Amino acid sequence: MLPPLYDQKSRIKLLVLLLALLIAGATVVYTNVLVQRLSEREQSQIDLYAKTLRYIINTEDTKNLPFLQEQIIEANTTIPVILTDGENINDAKNLGLGKGLSEADSVRRMNAVLLDMQKRHPPIVIELAGGVRNYVFYQDSRLLRQLRTYPLAALAVIASLSMMAYIAFSYSRRAEQNRVWVGLAKETAHQLGTPLSSLVGWQEYLRQSDRFREEPIVEELGKDIKRLEIITERFSNIGSVPVLKAENLYHTTRNAIAYLESRVSRKVKFSIETDLPLDTPACLNVPLFDWVVENICKNAVDAMDGRGSITLRLRRVKTRREWWRWRKPRPQVAIDITDTGKGISKNKLESVFLPGYTTKKRGWGLGLALARRIIENYHEGRLFVKWSEVGKGTTFRLILNQ
Repeated sequence: MLPPLYDQKSRIKLLVLLLALLIAGATVVYTNVLVQRLSEREQSQIDLYAKTLRYIINTEDTKNLPFLQEQIIEANTTIPVILTDGENINDAKNLGLGKGLSEADSVRRMNAVLLDMQKRHPPIVIELAGGVRNYVFYQDSRLLRQLRTYPLAALAVIASLSMMAYIAFSYSRRAEQNRVWVGLAKETAHQLGTPLSSLVGWQEYLRQSDRFREEPIVEELGKDIKRLEIITERFSNIGSVPVLKAENLYHTTRNAIAYLESRVSRKVKFSIETDLPLDTPACLNVPLFDWVVENICKNAVDAMDGRGSITLRLRRVKTRREWWRWRKPRPQVAIDITDTGKGISKNKLESVFLPGYTTKKRGWGLGLALARRIIENYHEGRLFVKWSEVGKGTTFRLILNQ
């Protein structure tokens, strides 16, 4: 099972996503309301503009013409309009064609704008004396066009900022986790150093003692000391940048499971198969690699209740190129570790790598989390569940660079 924080993480993510969608939806709806109101206002302005033009053209009373010209016709400084007689352009305002254009260029651009206006809004007809008609074409103001695109721009900015915040938070969290792991590893290695030195001294004392020199206990003590030295070296490697070397993958894997074979139930059968030449190298740190294989195999033994088979198969895999890596990817090899245990349900395939996840009554649930960290952070490889079926078993895939 997982600690409460990890157990609730999916629900928290869903809640944040729903809240973000709610805010985005409210923004779009409110902006659309403003756009609709502004569009209706501009429509009213254009209707008044057309009526004023009709009045100015048809009236013989010149008394009010300056007022109408100034307060209505010239007051329109935002809505692009074109007045035509059906064939020729008689007047145009607010088209934003730019300065310094030749007459031919201006006409060409106005005709292009006119075609766009005809597609967007039906013209307003101005009835003149003698059955003559003029037509007022118009399009949305620049402010209205900007307001229409505002929701998309706002959502893009919010999404970008959210992504940046998520990346920064994830980086900060990973950095903090790394500091915790490294600090724990250094402290553990330091704490093991003192009693280990004492045990080495006691073993040497017993070897030189006439009473215990020939006793098997001295040799067994030596084996345990050797094991403690390996564990200390592992923690020391986590606490610093480990040195990776090209090692024989088959022999290194064989040595890693040899230690386990003599220390687990005899009803568990280990086997190693390979599709690779026996001299195939892989870039790895042997103590840490052994630790990864040991953690995965120990979990497999527990999942099988001490009875079953564990098969390790070495194979070549197609190199996956990551888009964020600038350098050319190196050839890769894989180790598939398959057991005949209880299997993992599909909704737990990623949870098994979270710190604290465990199905056992004892243990901290750090084995697979530590294994993935060793492979991905220190070896630039990958560790994941390739296949699992409840009641049949599980296959972990471990990918390394050559």
